[in-house]
Amino acid sequence: MTAETKTETKTGTDTDRATGSCCSPTGSCHDGAAAATPVDTVTTVYEVTGMTCGHCEGAVSGEISEIQGVTSVTAEAATGRVTVVSLAALDESAVRAAVDEAGYELAGLI
Repeated sequence: MTAETKTETKTGTDTDRATGSCCSPTGSCHDGAAAATPVDTVTTVYEVTGMTCGHCEGAVSGEISEIQGVTSVTAEAATGRVTVVSLAALDESAVRAAVDEAGYELAGLI
């Protein structure tokens, strides 16, 4: 199996805020807010076997979400795919333990 990992940089600017585009033409609820700092994330897709429903998705997502550095998890029972976004690459053994704790099996990276 091959790993599908990509790094994304998410940034925010105060340009839109300065023009008041999100709240009003003359001002913004963000006035005076500090500029957003760039955040690099790693997206990794895993294959998990045994998920059959929304409850399964929630159990797997909940356990993986507890791993330090994880910012989001999307589990899809229909495909067996679990997409994890984290601040750094995750130790696969930690992901395997979380999936095991949820009652499912980590087949590997997709």
